[in-house]
Amino acid sequence: MTEALLQEADSYTRGANQPPLLDLCIGQVLDRSAAQHPESLALFLRHEQLRLNWSQLLAEVERTARGLIAMGFERGDRVGIWATNISQWVLMQFATAKAGVILVNLNLRFRAHELEFVLQQSGCNGLVMEHAFRDCDYVETLRSLAPELDHSEPGNLQSVRLPKLRQVIYIGEFPPAGMLSWTEMLARGEQVPVEELRAREASLTAHDTINIQYTSGTTGTPKGAELSHYNVVNNGQFIGDSMKLTEADRVCIPVPFYHCFGMVLGNMACLTHASAMVIPADYFDPLATMQTVHEERCTAVYGVPTMFIAELSHPRIKEFDFTSLRTGIMAGSLCPVDLMRRVIRDMHCNELTICYGLTEASPVITQTTTEDTFERKTTTVGRALPHTEVKIVDANGKQIPRGENGELCTRGYLVMNGYHNDPKSTASTIEPDGWLHTGDIASMDEEGYVKITGRLKEMIIRGGENIYPREIEEFLYAYPGVKDAQVIGIPSEKYGEEVMAWIIPHDGVTLEADAIQAFCRAQIAGFKVPKYIKFVESFPTTVTGKVQKFIMRRMVMDEMGIR
Repeated sequence: MTEALLQEADSYTRGANQPPLLDLCIGQVLDRSAAQHPESLALFLRHEQLRLNWSQLLAEVERTARGLIAMGFERGDRVGIWATNISQWVLMQFATAKAGVILVNLNLRFRAHELEFVLQQSGCNGLVMEHAFRDCDYVETLRSLAPELDHSEPGNLQSVRLPKLRQVIYIGEFPPAGMLSWTEMLARGEQVPVEELRAREASLTAHDTINIQYTSGTTGTPKGAELSHYNVVNNGQFIGDSMKLTEADRVCIPVPFYHCFGMVLGNMACLTHASAMVIPADYFDPLATMQTVHEERCTAVYGVPTMFIAELSHPRIKEFDFTSLRTGIMAGSLCPVDLMRRVIRDMHCNELTICYGLTEASPVITQTTTEDTFERKTTTVGRALPHTEVKIVDANGKQIPRGENGELCTRGYLVMNGYHNDPKSTASTIEPDGWLHTGDIASMDEEGYVKITGRLKEMIIRGGENIYPREIEEFLYAYPGVKDAQVIGIPSEKYGEEVMAWIIPHDGVTLEADAIQAFCRAQIAGFKVPKYIKFVESFPTTVTGKVQKFIMRRMVMDEMGIR
């Protein structure tokens, strides 16, 4: 047998070689959609009552790009975006790409510690932000890190804790001290000739990094995955192809833009196929999502399983007509059989697809198709997308027979450029020959369908949010009286998993779970706060002292009666 045949006999597969990869920048794809479908709906935000066709969207994006240039942002500069699903987020996504500025996505739930880390590690020169989200006052959070704002001229911040940050652009009518309004940025952009923007675009290449997204890594500290035009344009193209998207489709996107789910599976898949981006609310709202599908006759809808559950269990669901729906994406965790059955029956999504991936792979590696069987959609995460290699390996990196469990690795156009300013972590994640280690345990059947069976990295996925235990453990160590802490994920019907902390107190110290949870809530995002806290005298360990989290998890499941 040839080497190629031997590879295929083991857990290795490669997606189709067609259609060809696109060697285009994001701005060029936007230009193409606007030229081919100028009057077709491009973007609708129900909560803003803003409706733009592709020609209008292009014009607004270029106004924004000229504004960024007027503010002095150069090619390769980093600008953070801290905002909900609003029009300015979409404009920034495409405008930074046209101006060659790298967009840094900020989680809506960041607290001061997390914001400081990401702004420092990425070296953000600028920050575009809303005033607040839910119980997090963004302005006050930033001011706590950079009190110098109160005495700074807009565009000339000199902060001790955020030394790179110079400009803060405020999305709102009355900018706080030290910040410039979004409207003023656009006004300054009017002074930038269109020719200057064209020259900037001409200097770009498809392999330039255009986006940094932070994801937890093996050390527990967030790492900035650098994604290129080439990564996300082609991933969006193949995702949309799997759903058979065209310019006639209207895609309801209730998932957040700061995740790859909203930004790539949502916006980029629409951009590459000239499908309409339909945004129901600034943040997920099951009622608004259903109303939007009904009113706008959406043909596709996205969500993690918990979102679909919230919609299907809503008391007003029978008021809405879902017969326009055809397809969509469920991702974040495996789709339960009963949930898939209900989505098909009650929401008319006969061609719903399932995706698997990770940020470092920009993000989708495998996806089911519209033709795949019900069983495939509920027991697998599909097959490798075009131009994507997938293999399953053992602890020594050797390919294993099909049907056996091992680590899933991938290679191809989709692999990130690397972790920002972290060559050591990049080298430990991407092999010299280009293989990206996902840290996920999987198996592959004879037809190349993949099943995800576990996670080597011990990542907790709660409602589609990735949570790395060590980050929470480090916070718990800072709480007075905590001697040691270990964090695990516990199965949850609603969220997939919930966070649980096992804590060993110092001798003679009595700790209260409520007080520890309040401590966490004040400093880390709410979805990371342990729902369960268990005080113990010791952890189960190996002979060498390594904590055995799988035993902890099993013990808790037995105690709680979880199967």
